[in-house]
Amino acid sequence: MKSTYKNGEVDILLKDITGLVEPLGTKEREQRIQTGTHYCEMLPLEYKPSPGYMEAYEAALEHFGKTTALAVGRAAEKIYRAKGKEGVLVSLARAGIPAGVLIRRYLKNKYDTELPHYAISIIRGRGIDHNAVNYILERHKPWQIQFLDGWVGKGAIYGELKKALKDWPDIDPSLAVLSDPANLTALCGTHEDILIPSSCLNATVTGLISRTFLRSDIIGEHDFHGAAFYGELEQEDLTNIYLDQIEEQFDYEASWQETGFPADGQEVVKNIASVYRIKDQNFIKPGIGEATRVLLRRMPWKLLISPEYENSEELRHLVRLAAEKRVPIEPSLISLGSYKACGLIKNIADA
Repeated sequence: MKSTYKNGEVDILLKDITGLVEPLGTKEREQRIQTGTHYCEMLPLEYKPSPGYMEAYEAALEHFGKTTALAVGRAAEKIYRAKGKEGVLVSLARAGIPAGVLIRRYLKNKYDTELPHYAISIIRGRGIDHNAVNYILERHKPWQIQFLDGWVGKGAIYGELKKALKDWPDIDPSLAVLSDPANLTALCGTHEDILIPSSCLNATVTGLISRTFLRSDIIGEHDFHGAAFYGELEQEDLTNIYLDQIEEQFDYEASWQETGFPADGQEVVKNIASVYRIKDQNFIKPGIGEATRVLLRRMPWKLLISPEYENSEELRHLVRLAAEKRVPIEPSLISLGSYKACGLIKNIADA
């Protein structure tokens, strides 16, 4: 699969479907998703990032660039402790790829080791790409594999991963991430709810590749899952600039205390669903990163903010985006646990 990542930094195990699928706008995709079409059967339209997108991205770099760099280091050290120089990084496309590239760079710089790094698709409700997993197993031992993603929202993809790996009981089912406010994995850079800057943009910070795609008329039995390459956005591509900016802030001597949060993120989501009368938990997107993506990419209903963060600079971009889109901003009626914000998606049937 073509991308703008530097040669050797990641092998992307995806089928190139560029030009084979007509991308759809946000409103049409949302209507189709809420009437039964799976999100993986469509591709979103992607444009030159708007001022709103760029403001969110720049705010994330300003407030969370150093924090993200420290989280990369912590996650990388935990992976190295578990797998050593024999580890094989397997990022979940597409949000996991920048995290995987950064973790690989950190380990290369500090331990002079170049771990193999692959990117494969996993899709909520459809599972992992079996052909891609088998491709990796033809080249590496099961115990070497370490799955990676950018962050944990409420744990849907992590649950999908654990379910899928029952087909390969010898593979380590753990998931390494930079941020885990849901408190679901020990292999994280932090349990704090931080905004990973790459979550604010689409293809222009993830190698110009689309989100992954799976539909039987395009993806054959022996194919990898698919993705498109957005070559028309080449002038807007920030992928390697972003990676270099975070790498410049790595601290190879940093120490930290292992901390967790008592709040269970999945319980928080259940409570939100109950209080706000939301039947489908897929409409609930907790965490700064997920809330940002709701405001930028979906049809938002409300933005919930944890009361103690109402005036926080960390959430300034969220408040501005919500105001621009005329999305109500509310202090949460219940504790959000370690989440600082939560985006709620509009149910079109109620609109």
